[in-house]
Amino acid sequence: MAKVVKSTREVVDIDKEMEKIQKKKKNSQKDQEKTSKEVKVKDKTTGNKKNKKEKKEKTKKGKKKNRVFTFFSEVKKEVSKVKWPSRKDMVKYSIATIIFVIFFALFFYLIDVIMALLKMGV
Repeated sequence: MAKVVKSTREVVDIDKEMEKIQKKKKNSQKDQEKTSKEVKVKDKTTGNKKNKKEKKEKTKKGKKKNRVFTFFSEVKKEVSKVKWPSRKDMVKYSIATIIFVIFFALFFYLIDVIMALLKMGV
């Protein structure tokens, strides 16, 4: 009955925690076994070798077109999710960016001039 104090100052029984973890592992292993059994059943029902060859040939031809179509359809979906700024916001952001660039250009120019003057010994 070892007990541990977590950072939240909660006392936890290690044995109980280990049991929970082991149960989760067993459940996940059972789920994996179920899915693997389902896959095996599906593979057996596919039929003749000719059908498999025909399916492979069809998928090879259709994959290239399908991939391109899928890519652009997903791009369209993602672009539709973007919240585009209004014209007013874009003007504000552009002005702020221009001012920011001018300020730092002048700042670094002054630093350069000061360093040049110090180098010359003035």
